[in-house]
Amino acid sequence: MKKFIIRFSLLLGVIGIILLFFIPLMKDIKYGLDLQGGFEVLYEVSPLEGDNLTRDMLTATYKTISKRIDVLGVMEPDIIIEGDNRIRVRLAGVTNREEARDVLSKAASLSFRDTKDNLLMTSSVLKAGSVKTTADDRGTPAVLLPIKDVDKFYNVTNKVKDYEDNRIVIWLDFEEGIDSFVNEESNCGSLSSSKCLSAATVSQAFASDVIIQGNFTKEEATALVDLINSGSLPTKLTEISSKMVDATFGKNSLNSTLLAGSIGVLAIVLFLTLVYRFSGFIAGLSIIIYTFLTFLIFWLIGGVLTLPGIASLILGIGMAVDANILSFERIKEELWAGKSLKEAFKLGNQRSLSTIMDANITTLLVGIILFFLGESSTKGFATMLIINIFVTIIVMVFVVKYIVGLFVDSNFFDKRLNLFVGVKEKDISKGKDKSIKLEPYKKIDFMKYRKYHVILPLIILIIGGLCIFKDGLNLGIDYRGGSDITVTTKEQININEIKKDVNELNIEATDMDYINNNSLYIKLDDVLTKEESETVNDYFTSKYDADVEIGVVSNIVKKELTKNAFFAVMLSLVGMIIYVSFRFKFSYAVSSMTALIHDVLIVIACFAIFKLEVSSIFIASILTIIGYSINDTIVIFDRIREIIKTKHKGIVPDKEVLKGIVNDSLRSTLTRTIFTTTTVLFPIISLIFLGAYEINNFNIAILIGLIAGVYSTVFLAPQLWYTMELKNVGKKAEDKKIYKDEFEEINIKGINS
Repeated sequence: MKKFIIRFSLLLGVIGIILLFFIPLMKDIKYGLDLQGGFEVLYEVSPLEGDNLTRDMLTATYKTISKRIDVLGVMEPDIIIEGDNRIRVRLAGVTNREEARDVLSKAASLSFRDTKDNLLMTSSVLKAGSVKTTADDRGTPAVLLPIKDVDKFYNVTNKVKDYEDNRIVIWLDFEEGIDSFVNEESNCGSLSSSKCLSAATVSQAFASDVIIQGNFTKEEATALVDLINSGSLPTKLTEISSKMVDATFGKNSLNSTLLAGSIGVLAIVLFLTLVYRFSGFIAGLSIIIYTFLTFLIFWLIGGVLTLPGIASLILGIGMAVDANILSFERIKEELWAGKSLKEAFKLGNQRSLSTIMDANITTLLVGIILFFLGESSTKGFATMLIINIFVTIIVMVFVVKYIVGLFVDSNFFDKRLNLFVGVKEKDISKGKDKSIKLEPYKKIDFMKYRKYHVILPLIILIIGGLCIFKDGLNLGIDYRGGSDITVTTKEQININEIKKDVNELNIEATDMDYINNNSLYIKLDDVLTKEESETVNDYFTSKYDADVEIGVVSNIVKKELTKNAFFAVMLSLVGMIIYVSFRFKFSYAVSSMTALIHDVLIVIACFAIFKLEVSSIFIASILTIIGYSINDTIVIFDRIREIIKTKHKGIVPDKEVLKGIVNDSLRSTLTRTIFTTTTVLFPIISLIFLGAYEINNFNIAILIGLIAGVYSTVFLAPQLWYTMELKNVGKKAEDKKIYKDEFEEINIKGINS
């Protein structure tokens, strides 16, 4: 008892320390546009004079945008070069979106002026984009200016050399009446100056290329080269998609999602404690460690937290608990077989590890594919999903095992198995050969009506197919192009008034409907220009004091997103079949692939039937469903493989034996299937009813996918495996039964051998 009290007190102390650091950590994490408001725009960079766009030109443009953002005072902007000719800019928390748009999109302007701000030359005197770093006579880094208009440059320098203040000031985006060398002189040439790039002394006239010297470091010289090149580049920025989110809108979304998530997680903790007693309570406490470690890693890698990212974390908690349930169910089986607590704990964890690793590796594959092929707004989801996998293995497998193991070693629970993990004395078989408790589901014959299991899915798929044929899918802005406007007011909104406003704004709405009493959305087929977006925003803000969110996607981006979504889903399915084939057998892989396709098609069919919107986050939900559903199927197949190894090794199974294998596997894992689905359902249902509207369809897709996944895991995949294996009856057992039962340790000399 003394050991138990000491160890439990230490555990609570560790949890308390983690909670103390939790709030400061959350304050340091970067939040995305959907959580704090702001502005996002995707530019296509193209040369003005028809030349090919080089990587150097793209990089220089990127650095010009970076410098311009300094003027806006935005902390930690997110600027990304995408592909060969695009730059995406995210400015979370920016208050004046119109100013931001103007500052970012205008062409870079390089000018040469005297110290009284009089214009001497423009960028036309330079060879465009050809400025580069060099070294002076002492080997110090310097900047080489290749001159294009030699006569102009000679005349100007010949004139300036005789000035009392004989310096030429190089400016980027100089604004008359606003910028002045008098104000910038102390910072000119430093990295802190966003406009005044250099003030070079002219001692003679130059009729050739010149070198700017200034005791530069290599980094300073390179930075100056990039900025001068960007100002002399003949490039233009074309806005091809944009999104504006009001700060209040983002804050409300964050609060509602966190509330929903907290309720869902609390339900998981209560459920685990009710079912698995003390072990479940420890697993519930470990969620605090899990969440803290996830956010810590997310902060260390500089991740940007978004609504999909929070949803991924909450969903990840539900999925991570699966590892604990697998281990606890295995421990219970060993206890039912009459093993001691210490022996059952050891064997239960050993036998569940292979299944846990298989399940998480498949989900990791989905996360990686989504990160590289998903739309930018889903990368936060993918990043969080990948982190979730690693943290699940660290915390839910090893940390929970270690903590629970401490209490097992305290001997406090040796005679309190019901309190420890929910095993009653009357259920223990006292050493009899009863490693799997089948009684609760012994009367269920999963194979008896297997031919009829396809009827319900077929009905749903036929209805969904007819809806798609008739009306198509309700595509979101990401896949149809056009514009989306969301208007949220403080008082109840009147859709008829908004319709009049839309007509007054001279924009054509293809759809308009309520989100709730205070919000509605407006869909447009047309792509709003930046001026039109600003007009719409100003109109609704001034008339209704409304929070306005505007999204714009061009046809170019629409096609790319659609293509990437298709490749992401196909690549995930192919990856799954390869992995399952490697870890199991081809018959297992084909069965699981069929089940996954079923799950995906059921979700798509339901979205078509109920006309729910299909957006980029929908693809994230599809890939999540693929990862989660394969987890369920792997657990069943792992048990099938185990039963064959322990009970039917070396024999050629007949029809009845194969039926028995499937039935025993499903009966022995059905509790786990029900419990893990329940733990994921808690946060999903909570998010659907209490979470942010923006991710509601994501949560609905997950809910449908969960139900479809459980159905295919129990009623389709094992039965298909049975059909395929039945064809092998009559072959030699040794030719057709090759199983890999668990992960093998690889010995590497000098490391572990």
